Amino acid sequence: MTKSLLIVESPTKVKTLKKIVGKDFTVKASVGHIKDLPKSRLGVDVDNDFAPEYITSRGKGKILQELRNAAKKVDKIYLAPDPDREGEAIAYHIGNEVAGVTKSKIYRVLFNEITKQAVLEAVNNPTELNPNRVDAQQARRILDRLVGYKISPLLWKKVRRGLSAGRVQSVALRIVCERERAIQSFQPREYWSITLTLEGSRQPQFQAQLFKIDDKKAEVADKAAADQILKNLKGAKPVLTDIVKKEKKRNPTAPFITSTLQQEASKKLYFSPKKTMTLAQRLYEGIALGKKGTVGLITYMRTDAVRLSEHAIGEVRAFIPEKYGAKYLPAKPNVYKSKKSAQEAHEAIRPTDVRLQPNAIKAYLEKDLLRLYQLIWSRFVSCQMVPAVFDTMQFDIRSGNYLFRSNGSILKFDGFMKVYVETQEDENNAAAKTGSKGDDRLLPPLEKGEALKIHKALPEQHFTQPPARFSEAALVKELEDKGIGRPSTYAAIISVIKDRDYIQSLERRLHPSELGFLINDLLVENFPDIVSTEFTAKMEDQLDDIEKGKLGWVEALRSFYTPFKADLEKAESKMKDIKSEAEETDEVCEKCNQPMVIKWGRFGKFMACSGYPDCKNTRDLGEEGDSSDAAKSDEVEGDCDLCGAELVMKRGRFGKFISCSDYPKCKFTKQIGTGVACPEKSCEGEIAARRSKKGRTFYGCTKYPDCKFVLWDKPIAEACPQCKNPFLVEKWKKNEDPSMVCPSCGFKKTNTAA
Repeated sequence: MTKSLLIVESPTKVKTLKKIVGKDFTVKASVGHIKDLPKSRLGVDVDNDFAPEYITSRGKGKILQELRNAAKKVDKIYLAPDPDREGEAIAYHIGNEVAGVTKSKIYRVLFNEITKQAVLEAVNNPTELNPNRVDAQQARRILDRLVGYKISPLLWKKVRRGLSAGRVQSVALRIVCERERAIQSFQPREYWSITLTLEGSRQPQFQAQLFKIDDKKAEVADKAAADQILKNLKGAKPVLTDIVKKEKKRNPTAPFITSTLQQEASKKLYFSPKKTMTLAQRLYEGIALGKKGTVGLITYMRTDAVRLSEHAIGEVRAFIPEKYGAKYLPAKPNVYKSKKSAQEAHEAIRPTDVRLQPNAIKAYLEKDLLRLYQLIWSRFVSCQMVPAVFDTMQFDIRSGNYLFRSNGSILKFDGFMKVYVETQEDENNAAAKTGSKGDDRLLPPLEKGEALKIHKALPEQHFTQPPARFSEAALVKELEDKGIGRPSTYAAIISVIKDRDYIQSLERRLHPSELGFLINDLLVENFPDIVSTEFTAKMEDQLDDIEKGKLGWVEALRSFYTPFKADLEKAESKMKDIKSEAEETDEVCEKCNQPMVIKWGRFGKFMACSGYPDCKNTRDLGEEGDSSDAAKSDEVEGDCDLCGAELVMKRGRFGKFISCSDYPKCKFTKQIGTGVACPEKSCEGEIAARRSKKGRTFYGCTKYPDCKFVLWDKPIAEACPQCKNPFLVEKWKKNEDPSMVCPSCGFKKTNTAA
């Protein structure tokens, strides 16, 4: 026996690795975990130090036997699953299984990228399995099993079958629900801005906004106050009292870690975290590049460290002056600091070879793979470039007790921005600043002390805005900031609560469903620790301590389970029994004349016949979930286009839609219109909301595919007062109130109803 056996997780890596390690190696894949807790039972002996019961994962018997047979034929076995907790646990279980059939030496190898240099270096310098890391993964797996398998049956009993709760997912759901309630309870406050259009001795004219009154922050509460300021400014000759000129530098951003990649891919490319990680996995495992063969294009994509290897820094520092010029290269490498909990053994996410430029390999990559690779490549290159330099100018203008301010800046040297600019929007805050308002303007070359002429004084009404709903990117950032989950779990956390229909993504923002609110309220009331961000973050820290050898895994589980068991026993008797609390109504079933009751279903409350299952008649409850006349009045005029039966309103995962009353015999459906007629000539359709393949909302004609008119902005049934276009469209921008704009002539007005 002279061959060695290299075992990895993913079969897509096998071809790439065979090419690297050569004919002296047999390369096999475990296809993920080969051992796991049983699905049909708890699989954890809580009375015996939480001893786990591992069985062969479903469908893995044949793979496990292949690994055993291969192990018998070699002298050395190298376990090479991914370099994280899950990978360590996979390696541990594989090692245990093959150790019983061979006397070969078993090694653990870790590589952060699938390149010849990294793989051969790992194989030539093997290490041992890390038992602490295995214990940390096992503790996490058992924690999740205890929560899921203890609380979920309770939800089945109290609400309905098929529901589930997760240790970390439930906290994410709570965060989304609490944000939604903050939005619902928000009371807008009116305020006004005053903007002057001014002219000095030199052009161009410029704008300045009221900044202070009597040297205090300007607060204009209502129209009367704004009118008084305008009255005081009549005939005034404001003076340019101060000019501040500065040179400002903007530094490049650190290379990607898992969370920042997910956030930036969401904001720039509109990818969900799940899609980002799926594409990144493919880039990591290898892409066929023609004559080059299969090449791993990026380093490992589950990491929370911004560290870069000396080799990578050396490569990019040689590349930058060659590609962009010596002035773009800093004298020393830029160094970025990881957070305390980061695993510094890992690198940031970067291209494995900086010379594999995106344009050079675009023929081998699908569109979305190329876009993600471009994002990773650009961020990496830019992080080792010099800062961008801006010339900034600030004007302070006084008129009596009023101070107006105007800011402007021009880009003096692009620096790292030649390659990459990070999206600055903070999606947690709809009014987040990306810099001083007007910082992209060039102010005229005026002198201090000049008297200025007011051309226009514009008062504008505003209302404070509620906190923005989370996008998926913003939720990832919130989870990271609060210490909830780890790089490998962010995408799965969001995916799970979406798949359970606890939250919905509408116009790229997360909305809790009625069912999501219900489950969250039950968990908060009965399991306050489980859905506490502080408690969950503390558990994550304990898992880190287990991995560092500072805490025993049984001790950590015991500290969790004792209070959890007490909460569970209380919830058995005290949790509200939603299933048995069908609300009676005064309504009568139109099909069998039995009373109608309100029940809970997959998409929230609905009205059902009390004669179920003999009568399966159901009815939608309307927007507010009530059975009042207002809710009933939401009827649909017209008949089914296919069979002539009555049309009814139904509610699905993405809101209301119109359906044939003879479903499932007839499956005709159509969207609910916006009240705006299609503007195409001779078309009798109406504009309605639709969803793209990527989940984005757009607006198209109900006569599609005969009519293909589309809009990205929501149309409003209001004619333009200037050009008489039959509708306006709703626009949302950072730092501005929502507005309505004419798509024909550009007329714009504030949408006070938004």
